[in-house]
Amino acid sequence: MINSLSGFKSANLVGTINTESLTNVAIFSSAVHIGANPPLMGIISRPNTVPRHTLENIIATEQFTINHVHSKIYQQAHQTSARYNTQSEFEATNLTPEFINNFKAPFVQEANIKIGLSLADIIDIHLNNTKMIIGKIEWISLPQNCVEQDGKINLETADTVVISGLDTYHKTTQIERLPYAKP
Repeated sequence: MINSLSGFKSANLVGTINTESLTNVAIFSSAVHIGANPPLMGIISRPNTVPRHTLENIIATEQFTINHVHSKIYQQAHQTSARYNTQSEFEATNLTPEFINNFKAPFVQEANIKIGLSLADIIDIHLNNTKMIIGKIEWISLPQNCVEQDGKINLETADTVVISGLDTYHKTTQIERLPYAKP
């Protein structure tokens, strides 16, 4: 119940690699915009009660990718939450690691929207032993037809899906785009 109480959340695949070149991809529903100047995004890493390969890899390499989940890969994306210890989630789920623009961390080739980030900060959240990983956006790839005249990304055109709870995926429908609110 608590996992779904906050409503719809973004569904993203976070790509990382360890120092032995083993790739890792994991679904996250906690990606959040931190700021535009400098361009920052954050994700929440769960408590370290079990090995957290994503967190360990980000600390080791200082790079990670955030890749939007869409309707053709949501089942594979969901499967990345299984505990693979020595096998790459890319291999286990038939997703393809893609190395772009000299990034150490892999992108998800099948994703429509791909974001490359460098580690900017890790903030400990002592209340529940989680960590907020903040990355500086270094690189973005998205279909040109998803970018509107003013630069806004049309997520429906990109076929980006959202998640509620830990296991329910949804498509969205735009109701209306309103002008900037002023008094």
